Amino acid sequence: MSTPHIGLIRDRYRTALLDDVLPFWMRHIRDDEMGGYLHHIDADGSVVSTDKCFWMIGRAVWMYSKAYNDIERRPEWLDFARLGYEFILKHGFDTDGRMFYTVTRDGRPLRKRRYLFTETFGVIALSEYGKATGDAAAIDRARTLYRKVIALNDTPDASMPPKFYPTRPMKSHAMPMIIIAMTQVLRRNGDDPFYEATIDRCIDEVLNHFLHHEKRALFETVEPNGELLLDIPEGRCINPGHALETAWFLLEEARHRKDDALIAKALPIIDYSMDLGWDDEYGGILYFVDIDGRPPEPYEHDMKLWWVHCEALYANLLAYRLTGEQRYWDNFEKIDQYAFAHFPDPKQGEWFGYLHRDGTLANTVKGSKWKAPFHLPRMLLNVWYVLDEMLEG
Repeated sequence: MSTPHIGLIRDRYRTALLDDVLPFWMRHIRDDEMGGYLHHIDADGSVVSTDKCFWMIGRAVWMYSKAYNDIERRPEWLDFARLGYEFILKHGFDTDGRMFYTVTRDGRPLRKRRYLFTETFGVIALSEYGKATGDAAAIDRARTLYRKVIALNDTPDASMPPKFYPTRPMKSHAMPMIIIAMTQVLRRNGDDPFYEATIDRCIDEVLNHFLHHEKRALFETVEPNGELLLDIPEGRCINPGHALETAWFLLEEARHRKDDALIAKALPIIDYSMDLGWDDEYGGILYFVDIDGRPPEPYEHDMKLWWVHCEALYANLLAYRLTGEQRYWDNFEKIDQYAFAHFPDPKQGEWFGYLHRDGTLANTVKGSKWKAPFHLPRMLLNVWYVLDEMLEG
């Protein structure tokens, strides 16, 4: 591809981030009265629920702090992050040091989950905001919470009752993948041998327990030592978007370490996930796939979601950047064409999140407990910077 072509694509991603996506959230979700963000919004930014979710709040604090740290030190970005950071400190933590999942608009607890994902988003929020402000206390809070996440993950029933009886022990790919990403963010405030050891352990689990070359797939759920559970739908479930997200976390780690062997180990995840997930009939990437071709259990299995395409875009572009292999650029371009033809809202801004299989709009929601200023702006920033690297040679 030509340099002007790359430049045009780079400009499109940069413009989408700076002129559309980041301003959209700042324009619509600030809650200056109660703190934090009124993030459950419809396409036009109108509020559909006043409850607040710390998944979303942590991700937003991280994203705007990162924009401040990595793009430009714009005071309005840091001020927007501050709203969420202060709400986290005031209302986010239970007496046991864990975080609430959802609270009322004024911060009264509604729900706390046994899963540790809320805390992982708390870690990245505190860490990146601390980097932006130079606040050592925020970084220390991030490190303390990080250690708590790792300890609780190693003793999974320590703080809350188990969800299932131990009749069928299983584990999820989500935990090692998200620990890798969380640790990479925390490492921006100074390295620690414990971080590398933790990432090493998670990489080993991803590659040797969840990735099965004989099935050409990275599985969402396996038995404790990586054995497959092919007699139940949960054990046959493949989430191509999740796998692609994991792949680029591994590629970023390989780039950080200058580890060509790790690059080679991560690439099959992209290849398998694209083969399984790409919809040859309608285009785009399916949400869930059954590895044996049986009916997937989740009702939404054939939908097309914004975040899946975001992760696929960056995974393929980064793979191309690190290997020069043409198939990854071809993947990037076909995902780019599909995503920008179907997800952006030209009238109200930002992206829609949920499409039917044929690409028609399924839901007009722009913000929820899951859709936040995270997957999309993170992808736009990452793609912009890698295309910049390519332009610089």
